[in-house]
Amino acid sequence: MHFKTAERGFSMMEVLITLLLISISVLGMVAMQAQSISFAQDSVQRNTAAMLAEDLMEIMRADSIRVLDINGLPREDSDYYKASGAAFYSAPDTCAPLPDAAADRLACWAARAEEALPDASALSESEFHVCRSASPNTCSAGGSAIEVQLAWRVKEGDCLDAGVDANAEGYDGTICRYRLRAEL
Repeated sequence: MHFKTAERGFSMMEVLITLLLISISVLGMVAMQAQSISFAQDSVQRNTAAMLAEDLMEIMRADSIRVLDINGLPREDSDYYKASGAAFYSAPDTCAPLPDAAADRLACWAARAEEALPDASALSESEFHVCRSASPNTCSAGGSAIEVQLAWRVKEGDCLDAGVDANAEGYDGTICRYRLRAEL
């Protein structure tokens, strides 16, 4: 009588398939890690932009006589306003304590924003604005809200701006923007 013994161990094919599956899993985890780092960086920059925009709103709220008219609506003209395409005033020698003049306060704020956001100094003239606004991303003389927009530069595709049309003319996927609209 001939007894067959049970085979023990793994075949070479089983080992290779297992190694293939483990390799694919590890590559997937590495790709997810890289994406999570990108998302975390975007969150940090958006949080910084939100804090800066809120700071400027609070500066204007504290100096409302230079921002609001007698009816409580934003003035048509204020030294706190800055149009896209216009340069900020030069910052004074010292920003602590905050200067008395509105233009100097805005310049101190702009200097902080340029330091805190990546490549913001190159974008401050073209992409930053502070203005009266009747609707989002529109500066208008009749608006009852104040809009603050900041911008910073990222790698292509790393900006998570919601509602931005990537097919729009003039779209630059390396520029992220943050807008805050509020009524003082």
